[in-house]
Amino acid sequence: MRIIKRLALGAAVVGLSALTPPAVASATPGSGVGAVTIFDHVVGGTRYVLKEITIAPGGSTGWHYHPGPVKGVVTKGELTHHESDCSVDGVYRPGQFITESSGTGYVHIGRNLATTPLVLTVLYENPAGDPLAVSTPNPGCAFE
Repeated sequence: MRIIKRLALGAAVVGLSALTPPAVASATPGSGVGAVTIFDHVVGGTRYVLKEITIAPGGSTGWHYHPGPVKGVVTKGELTHHESDCSVDGVYRPGQFITESSGTGYVHIGRNLATTPLVLTVLYENPAGDPLAVSTPNPGCAFE
């Protein structure tokens, strides 16, 4: 009987922890973002992930950086891309490519300031075992 009570208590703790998001100091989560994974495969020490990412009007990726380089193309809508100094480093439209460097020195945010959904096809070349993106605090910009 004691084992059943411990298992029930353990299950309750796990269940509650699933409802509580992890604490991240001042991180800026994305909003209005959905993604479909098209391909996810590890070759050597590199994980290659191809995703179709949709950002709703008014949505954003949140401030973040990538452990590995990222390459993408806009298939629909318009992407407004900001660097950590708050400046716009690019506005990308259908058919245009974007590349993002890796590491903590390249904190950035992607925003959909248009009235239609933004769709991107994105290839991540990531060190195996690392997350595709790491959320960071807003670097002091008036938005997000």
